[in-house]
Amino acid sequence: MAVDLFESEQAALVSVEEILADSPDWPGEATKALGDITRYYKTLLRQSRRTVRISDKTQHEIREAQKTITIQKQELEVLYEERNRQTEILEQTVKERTEHLVTSQNKLEQLIDKGIALASEHNKDRLMESILTSAMELANADGGTLYIRTEEDNLAFTIMRNTSLRIAKGGTTGELIDLPSIPLHDPKNGEPNHHNVATHSALDQTTVNIEDAYNDKSFDFSGTKAFDKQTGYRSQSFLTVPLMPRQGEVIGVLQLLNAQDLETGEVVAFAQENESIIEALAGQAAIALDNQNLLNAQKLLLEAFIEMIAGAIDAKSPYTGGHCNRVPELAKLLAEAACAEKTGPFAAFDMKEEDWYEFHIASWLHDCGKVTTPEFIVDKATKLETIYNRIHEIRTRFEVLLRDARITYLEKRLQGGDEAPLKTAMERDIEQLREDYTYVAEANVGGEFLDEDSKKRLREIGKRTWTRHLDDRRGLSQEELKRKEAQPTPELPVTERLFSDRYDHIVKREGDGNPFGDNPYNFHMDLPEQLYNYGELHNLCIERGTLTPEERYAINHHIIQTIIMLEQLPFPKHLARVPEYAGAHHETMIGTGYPKRLKKNDMSVPARIMAIADIFEALTASDRPYKKAKPLSEAIRIMAFMRNDKHIDADLFEVFLKSGAYNTYAENFLAPEQIDVVDIEAALGQK
Repeated sequence: MAVDLFESEQAALVSVEEILADSPDWPGEATKALGDITRYYKTLLRQSRRTVRISDKTQHEIREAQKTITIQKQELEVLYEERNRQTEILEQTVKERTEHLVTSQNKLEQLIDKGIALASEHNKDRLMESILTSAMELANADGGTLYIRTEEDNLAFTIMRNTSLRIAKGGTTGELIDLPSIPLHDPKNGEPNHHNVATHSALDQTTVNIEDAYNDKSFDFSGTKAFDKQTGYRSQSFLTVPLMPRQGEVIGVLQLLNAQDLETGEVVAFAQENESIIEALAGQAAIALDNQNLLNAQKLLLEAFIEMIAGAIDAKSPYTGGHCNRVPELAKLLAEAACAEKTGPFAAFDMKEEDWYEFHIASWLHDCGKVTTPEFIVDKATKLETIYNRIHEIRTRFEVLLRDARITYLEKRLQGGDEAPLKTAMERDIEQLREDYTYVAEANVGGEFLDEDSKKRLREIGKRTWTRHLDDRRGLSQEELKRKEAQPTPELPVTERLFSDRYDHIVKREGDGNPFGDNPYNFHMDLPEQLYNYGELHNLCIERGTLTPEERYAINHHIIQTIIMLEQLPFPKHLARVPEYAGAHHETMIGTGYPKRLKKNDMSVPARIMAIADIFEALTASDRPYKKAKPLSEAIRIMAFMRNDKHIDADLFEVFLKSGAYNTYAENFLAPEQIDVVDIEAALGQK
């Protein structure tokens, strides 16, 4: 439109010029002025036209620039929107990955914590429970089963849990799992059982992750479906992992059931990351369980070895019978009763699992030192008995004197002596010999207390003499001959006493005579001067029982050997008190016992329990050939006196009676005729 205007104006100026040219009549000045104006205006018009053209061009460029800016703006807006979208995606991705990392880290921490917990668990039932419950927690599973491989090559249902159905069987629950074991191989043809997912996992040593058992065609889930039909449950997702310790042999299978979504609770498949976590847990669990099995095997071996030693000690002599077997049972009954006390001196007394095991080992080993006690002392039923009963020697000497009496009578008759007085003297002498032998033989049994008058009579009987014509140094052992050679050989025949204490009856101690050495265990026992004294008169004059002071020390020395033997064993920390428990059952509450003369405050409760168990078993034992088993009432009466004399712990004796531990033991180990009525109130009040 501006171009048209410029052209119109240009045409008008041309017309003016033409008019001026055709109008000569106009004044010259006017014509000139108009001509100048026209020319000026034409110049101005050209400039304006040029300006307009430039302006049009500029506007066009501006419009093009605006278009470009608009396009760029739109592009920038698109880029900005894309950037925001990518930022949101990135933020969401970072958030999700962070959450995943946090979840993974938490599960890893849980895995580490649970692995540490598994490794530190010493109870096998609790360990197996922890394996299953830890796996269920890590995988958020609703249920699970732990199978253990048996020696018969089966998978036994060991622990079962189901949260929804509130099922908890096996382990510490006490609920038995009444399901048959699953054979790893067909019992008929020996073919591997790959029909069951658990046995397949064990046989192939591989993890099996099943999204939905109802859609799976690889394994037989008929049993699972029958269970679901019966309970209304739906067993859907399964994760089955073999338990393989370091050796690579499968020792069990861990099976989890129905993974649940953390937010909705819906049953879902087991995620791959959870599968890896459970496999890692299964590896730790397998090692912990295998270690537990190895420890249990070592424990059983140790117990079997200890019980074998105890059995050998009991079998070594009928005089100990089943003592080593019964004392642990009785000690356990009393310890359980003490632990059950809620008031009184034992209200705070308790024993943990390791304490019980320590106490059990100590009770089985309490007489292990008896392996060093000579059998002839343990079995000594009569005073003159060593390896055999020497009453036979003395009887033979009496027989010689009987024959000597008859020979003397016959010789005097041949010499012309009067028959009647000679025969009377012979018969009187023979009767006296018979009477004296009977007295000696009865004294040899040791059934009654031997007073001083009895000892005096024995000495008088022993002064009778007989004549030995044969060398008594022939056919002897080196040790016995060595004792004989301490004095010169007498000329034969020799007159000897009927029985006496000879120099060769003495067995001296070797070395300096001190069996304690530097006494690192602080033993305090009265030591007889001689190791043994086989003196015939010395033995016959024993006041009570059949043992000499030397033999009594040898018997008591078994507890010293028990302590020395046990102290030399490298017991682990949880068994460190075995020597103390086993070695104090002959101590008293007032320091009059042996071998250390301990007092009540020097002994732990388990050590004091051992003393009561040892005494009560000995009083009531019916398998000892040297004594009659005492009935319950008599045994309790004797122990009441021992309590009064502070030989046993009065508080523990009260628990022993009030708890009925004595009666429980009696019902299991005593003969029916021994179980009589016990007046507990009288025993408790007997002073």
